[in-house]
Amino acid sequence: MAEARHTRDRILACGVALASVEGLEGLTIGRLATELGLSKGGVLGHFGTKERLQVATLRRAAELFTHLVWAPAEHERPGLARLRAVCDAWARYLVEERETFPGGCLFATASIEFDARAGAVREEVARLLRVWRVRLAHDVRVAIGEGELAAGTDVEQVVFELNGIFLALNQQLQLFRDERAVERARRACERLLS
Repeated sequence: MAEARHTRDRILACGVALASVEGLEGLTIGRLATELGLSKGGVLGHFGTKERLQVATLRRAAELFTHLVWAPAEHERPGLARLRAVCDAWARYLVEERETFPGGCLFATASIEFDARAGAVREEVARLLRVWRVRLAHDVRVAIGEGELAAGTDVEQVVFELNGIFLALNQQLQLFRDERAVERARRACERLLS
């Protein structure tokens, strides 16, 4: 059991890294087997199908994202303090987690790759992004309730803009190698949350 779990963890770690660069469609049983020195059957036996492998990879990426972005901020006071801490951790994740996510944010890649498709992978991408939006929206509502944000603040608009800032940051870092992008994202967040 322990060896099987270790092998599955190795497959998923490799899958997250590969998918962040090549997308979930580039994540094949054969490619993972070659990268890890396993047989195709050894990889397939853990997941059964490519679709299940893709969904498991997304879920592992979500666990990592939660650990890297949410966990450092979850002990902050709910509201603006936690939102600001989340924004700082989110930026660090995009800049510093190159070994785990060498191609940048896997969710940005997957949402573009699967947004026009039907199926379990698209549904999992959407589900995971909805969970993240709910977490952000909660703290925006708390900030409004505490008077940290104006009473008429549109919660969904703030969440929309926060996501937009970090999608733009990911693009600027990945596509343009823009060293000033993090500072731009921080200023955008501060403007939005002030």
